[in-house]
Amino acid sequence: QVQLEESGGGLVQAGGSLKLSCTASGGTFSRAAMGWFRQAPGKEREFVAATNYGGDHPRYADSVKGRFTISRDNAKNTVYLQMSSLKPDDTAVYYCTGNPAFATVVAGRTTYWGQGTQVTVSS
Repeated sequence: QVQLEESGGGLVQAGGSLKLSCTASGGTFSRAAMGWFRQAPGKEREFVAATNYGGDHPRYADSVKGRFTISRDNAKNTVYLQMSSLKPDDTAVYYCTGNPAFATVVAGRTTYWGQGTQVTVSS
C-alpha cells in the first residue's frame, strides 16, 4: 500500500516563504510524476504544480508561476514545494499525489493522496 505524507505547512505572514515536503512509502515513486494540489475552504481542490520523473519539465498553475518551485529527490522518494512571496490567497490545505503518467497527475485523476498539510498566510 502506497502512502504519501506531507509536512512543512504552517502559519506565515504575507511575503514569507515555506517549503513543503512529501515522502512516499510502501512503494516507489521514483518513476512516477508527482504533483501538488491545494484546497481552500469552500473551494474545489486545484492543481498547483507537477514534475515529471526527471524533474526537468515542471508545470505550474498560473497563480503560482514565478513564486513556487517544485523539485524532487528520487533517492529519498520525496517531492518538495518551495513557496515564496506567499499571499493570503495561498491559504489552503496542500496535498501531494503521484502517478506514472504526468497528464494524470496534472488532471488530478490519481489514486494516491496524502492527508494534506495546512498552509495559512496572514495579511
